[in-house]
Amino acid sequence: MTKMGFAQAIVSAIEQAMAEDENVIIMGEDVHVLRIPKLLPKPNLFIRFGKERVKYTPISESGFVGAAVTAAMAGLRPIVEVLFADFLGVTMDAILNHAAKISFFSGNKWNVPLVIRTACGGGYGDAGQHEQSLWGWLAHIPGLSIVVPSNPADAGGLMLSSIYEDNPVIYFEHKMLADYWLDYMGSGGRTTVSFDVPEKGLEGEVPDKWESIPLGKLNKIKGGNDITLISVGVGVHRSIEAANILEEKGISAEVLDLRCVAPLDIEGLKKSVSKTEAVLIVDEDYKNFGLSGEICAILLEEGLSFKYGRVCTENTIPYSRELEDQALPNTKRIIDKAVNIVKK
Repeated sequence: MTKMGFAQAIVSAIEQAMAEDENVIIMGEDVHVLRIPKLLPKPNLFIRFGKERVKYTPISESGFVGAAVTAAMAGLRPIVEVLFADFLGVTMDAILNHAAKISFFSGNKWNVPLVIRTACGGGYGDAGQHEQSLWGWLAHIPGLSIVVPSNPADAGGLMLSSIYEDNPVIYFEHKMLADYWLDYMGSGGRTTVSFDVPEKGLEGEVPDKWESIPLGKLNKIKGGNDITLISVGVGVHRSIEAANILEEKGISAEVLDLRCVAPLDIEGLKKSVSKTEAVLIVDEDYKNFGLSGEICAILLEEGLSFKYGRVCTENTIPYSRELEDQALPNTKRIIDKAVNIVKK
């Protein structure tokens, strides 16, 4: 085992896959410089694998994602980098009407083994066109897998699984967990602004050789008896912090890291909620028509009875850091809501 940063782990897993399979390629804006090379494993992927497999593109998300769909159909395994999750809106025809449906329409004669890696999440003052976490919107589309890791070990293992998945995967990388994003977020006049960064997500132990983590298998981070806290990405760390404070208040909280929004580990959810009979979903995506409501509906359809609440982003994310802190899920909101649920 060795220690590695969150973003490092992702690129390390990509490097391993590229070394093992010549069909794995990378496409996107500035991928040849990999944004901040000093933070990433050596050798640089562009130097090691060359311009035919590390293909930097014009700033045209609809163009290069569309090209990646056809490349995947032709037998390659593209990893496409879309800088911000918000910019997936530009690519939606390729994702919604083509990548997600080709396998179904062709009776599995064609597949689209495509990974779209994108950065998500707020907490640093970039507002509602650069900080959205749109996994619920994308999970609504049949045929897509949606991955949202919370720590370096999962980041690498889930990336490896995503690369070898035969259908499209949207891979979300929360900016509060990625070291090169933190460098960016501290620039441009933001040097006096503090960020609530979970240190245990930034760096952690990883295996010497990456192994796939199955998509759709949650991870129980902390056991508990009174309430189940369910989240993904940076929300897992907020939930852990909240659970530790809740312990001091006499409330035993279980923390589940979904790892994937689609597919969901329904059996894992049922097992926890059957025990605690209380649920709090922490979701940085929008509340309306999203993950938080879907999990509740699934558990009810499975015949469970439980107390329920959610802490989500409820409206467009504001620029103001003070207003932003109120809008996004945070530890205080989680604690207050959990106490309210348990004491109902």
